[in-house]
Amino acid sequence: MKMNHVGISVSNIENTLAFYREMFGMEEMTPVFPFGGPDFSAIMGVENATGRMTMICKDDVRLEIFEFATPKPAPRDPNYPVADHGYSHFGFDVEDIDEVHDKLKAAGVPIHCPVVDFPGGIRAIYARDPDGYVFEVLQMPVPADAAG
Repeated sequence: MKMNHVGISVSNIENTLAFYREMFGMEEMTPVFPFGGPDFSAIMGVENATGRMTMICKDDVRLEIFEFATPKPAPRDPNYPVADHGYSHFGFDVEDIDEVHDKLKAAGVPIHCPVVDFPGGIRAIYARDPDGYVFEVLQMPVPADAAG
């Protein structure tokens, strides 16, 4: 088994698309399209679900982005603590975390702290997208046999 995608309900689909395109080079797999009807309501477990959606990707990372029209979504606290129950974040592997950190910082993206260097060579940051959803950026150590 492998992960297929992460779904995110957002307040403004265009803002979210622009963010992930500009910050991570993700591209639309499908144009934004309307959703609704009994199949969507059934699979989501949401009565009369309607709105717009798209799927974006880069390499093997896929995000399914939903903007609900009905029912009216309850906003999530954009500063929610990652300790709250539920999905707390998703992560991206990058080759140069310092470059990504600087790009996010220059764009005014909320970043929890400077890059953290963990034992074993893993480097990471947590940051927030336009709706306050947390994502982690990781730079994994290069294996010794691949470094030379």
